[in-house]
Amino acid sequence: MKRLLTLRLLALGMLLPAIATHAQRIAFVDTKYILGKMPEYQGAQSELDRLSSQWQKEIDDRWETIRKLRDAFNAEAILLTDDMKASRREDIEKKEREARDLQKKRFGPDGDLFKKREELIQPIQDRIYQAIKEVAGTTYVAIFDIGGKGNNVLFASEKYDKSDSVLRKLGIRPDKEGEGGGGRGDEEEKPEQRPEDDGVKPHDDGGRNDRSGGGNTIKPPR
Repeated sequence: MKRLLTLRLLALGMLLPAIATHAQRIAFVDTKYILGKMPEYQGAQSELDRLSSQWQKEIDDRWETIRKLRDAFNAEAILLTDDMKASRREDIEKKEREARDLQKKRFGPDGDLFKKREELIQPIQDRIYQAIKEVAGTTYVAIFDIGGKGNNVLFASEKYDKSDSVLRKLGIRPDKEGEGGGGRGDEEEKPEQRPEDDGVKPHDDGGRNDRSGGGNTIKPPR
């Protein structure tokens, strides 16, 4: 029994360096913290807030006008002819449609605010993404974002993409196989060597004590 326990402990001791080496190949960043420290992001966010308030006031003013028209119609309806009532109702309904269309134009999924956000924020996100790629270099297999929603993967080395290997296991031929492209992640498995420490450690907080700033999720450039 002691001999078996000793062998197990020895095997575990031999595995630990490999596990530690693999762990050092994965890192994380906090994009919420990073964005909060970038002056250009703060300026872009202020501009978006200004436009949002301006457009919301424009919409609110329209609905207030509609409310007054509706109240006036209800108060005067008893004095109006049927044709006058129909005309007033049609006018109010038209203004309601225009108000809804304006709200969709400003704040819809592909509205003015969405487009302005992409115009102002995307270049900042692209800068961060490029910096992450440079920090990753050849040292890290993947870098996660703990500041966004869902701990997104911001960087992943194509060397470790095993999609084509999975396809072959499923009996499916990868698209590029046999065409000189080699497919995705098609290299032979090789023993991993521990990379030189580039000074960036996944667990190092860098002395940060505050986490102020916005919460936009960084997206790799399309």
